[in-house]
Amino acid sequence: MGLYSPPKSEAEFQKNFGQKKPLMNQTEAFYESSRCLFCYDAPCMNACPTHIDVPLFIKQIHTGNVIGAAETIFEANWLGNACGVVCPTTELCEGSCVYDNQHVPVIQIGRLQNFATSKAMAEDAKLFSAGESNGKKVAIIGAGPAGLSCACELRTLGYEVDIFEAKSKPSGLTVYGIAPYKITNEEVLDEIDYLQKQLGFTIHYNTAITTKAQLENLENNYDAIFLGVGIGATRQLGLEGEDKEGVIGAVEFIEELRMKHHEVQVPENVVVIGGGNTAIDAASESAKMGAKQVSLVYRRDRERMGAYNFEYDFAISTGVDSVFNATPVEILGNGKATGVKFIKTEVVDGKLSNIEGSEFLIECNLVIKATGQAKQGAFLSLIDDLELDKKSRITVHPETYQTTNPKYFAGGDAVNGGAEVVNGAYEGKMAARGMHGMLVDS
Repeated sequence: MGLYSPPKSEAEFQKNFGQKKPLMNQTEAFYESSRCLFCYDAPCMNACPTHIDVPLFIKQIHTGNVIGAAETIFEANWLGNACGVVCPTTELCEGSCVYDNQHVPVIQIGRLQNFATSKAMAEDAKLFSAGESNGKKVAIIGAGPAGLSCACELRTLGYEVDIFEAKSKPSGLTVYGIAPYKITNEEVLDEIDYLQKQLGFTIHYNTAITTKAQLENLENNYDAIFLGVGIGATRQLGLEGEDKEGVIGAVEFIEELRMKHHEVQVPENVVVIGGGNTAIDAASESAKMGAKQVSLVYRRDRERMGAYNFEYDFAISTGVDSVFNATPVEILGNGKATGVKFIKTEVVDGKLSNIEGSEFLIECNLVIKATGQAKQGAFLSLIDDLELDKKSRITVHPETYQTTNPKYFAGGDAVNGGAEVVNGAYEGKMAARGMHGMLVDS
């Protein structure tokens, strides 16, 4: 029996998906900020991919300058509000807090970050403005974290910016691909609206760039182009029965849930295949949607699982069961999925091998594949002289994020292969600076 009842209304959905990191009130923020030691050469700052001055913004909160704290955060990370909530802070800034070595609860840096930026957004505080026009234009393909961060930085430098987004909403996986208990759609969209009002970049929604002719048009009309296209849909496993009804990719499942909430119907028995953070999200969400039995199956052992420990522990707390050292062989059912046949695995001479005769069945009505996403190789092949690495990731200069085609720059998952929102935000900002270095010298 599952721990959650299927939500039949928006109110029930919100109850099941209560936020893991709720917004602090002023008293909580004052107390928490008072605990900070304001370390010199702070390890929390060094652990943040965007290098936010954590001691400074926490000191600003503690002294009542909350709007100033928000400015400190946004200056380093244009998606500072979202990152305060969705970042794996226990692995980054909070995981580096000196209190962790003293067996004292670490400073809740992420929640303090969210507190400050949320206050600035709620008050519509005017912190930034577009730079004086330099007469140059940049096209950005993709309104994900990298593309948005690139746009914000470019606007402060005086560029005219147009973002071309295939979907109807901005922020990529932040709004489409992150579990609802981590951040709400409203929070994500409010931050983009806040930044767009101040900096004035344009987003063209439902405008997919998919052809050579479209790319050539951008090349002819813009001084530079940024590729923030992500990494695409869930890849096929090549399993027999993979095309049956009731088989879906994890990214697609999470997107549907983010958009439709309680309208999504999740059956009683669910199997999630994979061992990364996306698999964990899909499994936890299935449990919170009222599934009675959710089995998370990974082909290797627990120590090899890519998911963060705190994410795995959270999934278990929602009622998810885990099965290790098992790989799928076939999806069973007559038109509709009724189960998955697995075979047990072991490591022999450093290689993962199947154990002959060890097949077993897990019955289910929904199979969620969380086994990685296909790259955007077909689209990227349309761009002349664009080099990809062996994993179909865009090759870029490590400092400027310029690609092998000098007109193009890139960042985010299309470059890093699938990292955190904060990594995309950093890479987009650095790419904007790389473009500026190229264009001001041209």
